[in-house]
This record gives sequence, structure tokens and C-alpha cells, in this order.
Amino acid sequence: MIEIEDENLTPQGDLALQIIALPRETNGFGDIYGGWLVSQMDLAGTAMASKVAGGRVATVAIDRMAFLVPVAVGAQLSFYTQTLQVGRSSIQMLVEAWSEDPLSSEWRKVTEAVFVFVAIDGSGRTRPVPPRR
Repeated sequence: MIEIEDENLTPQGDLALQIIALPRETNGFGDIYGGWLVSQMDLAGTAMASKVAGGRVATVAIDRMAFLVPVAVGAQLSFYTQTLQVGRSSIQMLVEAWSEDPLSSEWRKVTEAVFVFVAIDGSGRTRPVPPRR
């Protein structure tokens, strides 16, 4: 498992998604919901894993996640992905979330996790990942 380090000041992998955190995504304290953030990470990971798989994928696991800093409303969130391992039908993808504070322009790593995706066919059954070109 990759150790979460807040001293790593550069995102790992490719930019997969950017979005602004809106007020409707906040809890009663004004911070962005962790669950909403996880769903955005899943969207970013799915987009990249489907490219690797050459089609449809399903999320089957998320390995360890720790939130390092809260996300403020209006923050620009960037999600980076890096393929760690490709198996017969599975893809392990590191997904990192980074935040740029709208007031201070401070760039911070919010969290990371390893998502595991499985390639599936039109019927939802597992299928092999095609060989890389």
C-alpha cells in the first residue's frame, strides 16, 4: 500500500477530473462531505480505468483513505490517477485529490486511495483486460 504523505508536493499520475466544490456539497459545519469527495475520486478513477480496460469497468474495492485537510467551498479540486497494476481482469489505480483554496491559492493534497476496478462486459460479467498496445 502506498503511504499517504502530505510532504509530497506534486500530484502523481495524469489529471483525470477537475471540479469546483459547491455549497450544496457541504455538511453543517461548512466543509465538503467526505463521501462526495470519494464519489468524485471514483469518477476520475473510472474514467481512466475504462481507457485501460477498453470499455466498461466496475469499482470493486477502495484501499485505505485518510483525509489530510478539509476542503472549503469554492475550492478547485483536481483528481490525478496513476495505473499501479493490471491483472487479467482487474486494474489497480492510485487516485489523488488536490485542492486549490480560492482565497489563498494554496495547493494542498486532500487525500489518496487505491481503487480496484474490474473490466466487465455488457451483461456485467467479468472480462479480460485487453493487452496494452
